[in-house]
Amino acid sequence: MHGRELRGLLHPFLLLLIHERPGHGYDLIERLETMGVPDIEPGHVYRVLRGLERDRSLNSAWETDGAGPARRCYQLTAKGRDDLRSWIAHLAQLRQLIDVCLRRSADAVDGAGGGHGDPYAAIRG
Repeated sequence: MHGRELRGLLHPFLLLLIHERPGHGYDLIERLETMGVPDIEPGHVYRVLRGLERDRSLNSAWETDGAGPARRCYQLTAKGRDDLRSWIAHLAQLRQLIDVCLRRSADAVDGAGGGHGDPYAAIRG
């Protein structure tokens, strides 16, 4: 999957990562990549982070420790934890729907050729 396909899921992904450990923007982008979310535009991540902060799901503070420039570090709020719980419930429902779609498509493929040749021919029509 490409990052642009996962853009709509940045909210729960970022809430989860920050719940696991507060972090700054580029740290979160790297952690998204290790989570399996590649090719995310940094500008989009920062827009989502600012939106989550506006919604009071996150707090941020400037970190000036160590070498290099100051960085904004994001932490989850109580509202952010509630939002994460809501997203998890929503994602569980989405997973059930996707599972149904995958099972039905597998049945369509299996029933349309016994698994020989192009396995997606039945889906494409």
